[in-house]
Amino acid sequence: MRDEYDFIESVPHPSAKKPVTMRLEADVVDYFKTFTEATEIPYPTLINKDCERSQRKLSLQWGN
Repeated sequence: MRDEYDFIESVPHPSAKKPVTMRLEADVVDYFKTFTEATEIPYPTLINKDCERSQRKLSLQWGN
């Protein structure tokens, strides 16, 4: 055993990612999965980076 342990590395960084559960359309997931196969980057990372870089504004219309 060590005399001392450094636990500072185990403290989450303030910008750490937050796990969430989302329901996405299957075609959206499939779209990003095709890039995963080509880049070997996990599709959740690709979705996250796409949203971060695009800075799109939300535009919704409910009903007809």
